[in-house]
Amino acid sequence: MNKIRLIGADWCPDCRRSKTFLGQHRIAYEYVNMEQNPDAAAEVERLNGGRRIIPTIVFADGSFLVEPSNDELADKLEITRAAMSEGYDVIIAGGGPAALTTAIYTARENLKTLIIEKSALGGQAGITERLDNYPGFPEGISGAELAERFSLQAKRYGVEMLQAVAVESFESSAAGVLVRTSTGQSLDARALVIATGSTYRRTEAAGEAELIGAGIHFCATCDGPFYKGAKEITVIGTGNSGLEEGLFLTQFADHVTVIANGRELTGSRLLQEKVLAHPKMKVRYSVEVLSFNANPEGKLHSLSLKDKVTDEMSEYETQGAFVFIGLDPNTGWLPTEFAKDNRGFAITDAAFMTSIPRVFAAGDVRGGSTKQLASAVGEGAAVAIQIRHFLDAN
Repeated sequence: MNKIRLIGADWCPDCRRSKTFLGQHRIAYEYVNMEQNPDAAAEVERLNGGRRIIPTIVFADGSFLVEPSNDELADKLEITRAAMSEGYDVIIAGGGPAALTTAIYTARENLKTLIIEKSALGGQAGITERLDNYPGFPEGISGAELAERFSLQAKRYGVEMLQAVAVESFESSAAGVLVRTSTGQSLDARALVIATGSTYRRTEAAGEAELIGAGIHFCATCDGPFYKGAKEITVIGTGNSGLEEGLFLTQFADHVTVIANGRELTGSRLLQEKVLAHPKMKVRYSVEVLSFNANPEGKLHSLSLKDKVTDEMSEYETQGAFVFIGLDPNTGWLPTEFAKDNRGFAITDAAFMTSIPRVFAAGDVRGGSTKQLASAVGEGAAVAIQIRHFLDAN
């Protein structure tokens, strides 16, 4: 074997991201569709202890990476990740829709702009199977395609973009912001934007961490096709995301059960009506998940549940569990003096500035944001305008 083999599936967003990353860096690789190659499927299970986790990327020396971030891939491939300059007008931590929109607007104002994204450009929108509620696309558009359009537009205006690099720390002063990256670079900026988004929350029930990828998932569009023909799969969460993904999963499994921690569903009325009327779906109310239990092969077999009304304990067999219980902001890396609300989201004033001078925040990471793609784009434009006003005055 003289080159990299990427074993994945056509529907897998993380596989597409890894393929895009390798292609952008002109690295030769062979893509193997696991669904069309039984030997590849067996190899994935062998390398992952019986688990089907993709992408699994096998290198010429026999080593392999499983679901690698762009950062991990870059380190493995010894890719140079360095900014072209030491100073910028605006540095943006994050590469989702809010970050890309901010960059488009600041670059159009002739502000030298750098995006630093620890993963892939596009954020959560970039790995969404299909977006049907973003204005201007009456037939819908895939998240990957929309993210690519955002990126191309930013490049058109001269935005510099680093992927597989994280902002590790920063220091603000009256003169500017000193930004330090995970690659050890120190960069100067007149303004810094925090647009690092948020990540899926876990239940923290016993067995959850061990079974992620072996029956527990956080993305139905990513992993739902693994459950074609399954008799029973579970959705944990009753908000819009949980109900939408539950409906999506009915195309694969014979039956989908929604586990509700409370006494009612919390998603939109329309989604509630669809779920309650769907012949393949059932809702169990006032139920707490105590543990995720594995079979002898190390894959999810059942959930241990507690009825919060009667205290009755039960075991519920399921072949897969999809967790949609909210988002946690990616703010853990920020300094202690950075003001956050009680959920950890960034606090900003009306001009999107945080508690630290010259440091702004926009998008899903910001307290009060609606966690919707259209509003993230709007906040990106709004924060760029506020930065322009601030820099003109300072």
